[in-house]
Amino acid sequence: MDNVLIVVDDLDAVIAFFVELGMVLEGKGPIEGRWVERVIGIDDVRQDFAMLRTPDGHGRIELAKFHTPKAISAEPKDAPANTLGIRRIMFAVDDIEAVIARLRSHGAELVGEVAQFEDSYLLCYVRGPEGIIVGLAEQLS
Repeated sequence: MDNVLIVVDDLDAVIAFFVELGMVLEGKGPIEGRWVERVIGIDDVRQDFAMLRTPDGHGRIELAKFHTPKAISAEPKDAPANTLGIRRIMFAVDDIEAVIARLRSHGAELVGEVAQFEDSYLLCYVRGPEGIIVGLAEQLS
């Protein structure tokens, strides 16, 4: 897999959220022109993008803010975990409580609570900017 695309409205807020998770901003800028219109099947596209990579360099998230045509909102805005489609991206973390505290400074809230899976992991879902859900997994020793 090369990357996952997330369409957003507040590009800078979402970049800050993922950088707080430890991702590295690789690049940011405008995208427009016939080539992108042909790839995504939408005419008159003008957007800004940002590409972030995981610290290990094995995964990336692409963020896109559409200026034209305007992005379409999904319903409901804060969809629950059982809604069809991609619901979350899971990140491995060293200290789940510390990560939650840092993400709260970016408006994130726990979806449920931190729970332990057997003797293996502490797990939780966090809802960040624009309703984006990320999972956090801390492996137990």
